Amino acid sequence: MATHAVKAKHEESQSGKAAELGQKVTGHVENAREFLHDVRIEMRQVTWPSKDDVISTTGVVIATVFFFGVFLWLVDLAVQRGVAYVFKAFGV
Repeated sequence: MATHAVKAKHEESQSGKAAELGQKVTGHVENAREFLHDVRIEMRQVTWPSKDDVISTTGVVIATVFFFGVFLWLVDLAVQRGVAYVFKAFGV
């Protein structure tokens, strides 16, 4: 009799776990659907730049990167020669 009660309780808990898992999956799907809906709404409100704006800002970024690349190369070269001079002066 006790064995029968344990088996019945175990079967009920298994079916309860399956229902709980089904609710979790359904909840995740609903959350994903709601998220994508919100993203779609927000993307409609975005003000996109024009092609000319993108081209001009890209040019500014490339020129800035080039300028700072050359600047940092010159600073590195000066520091390297300064350290070499100091080491040579102290005989290291």
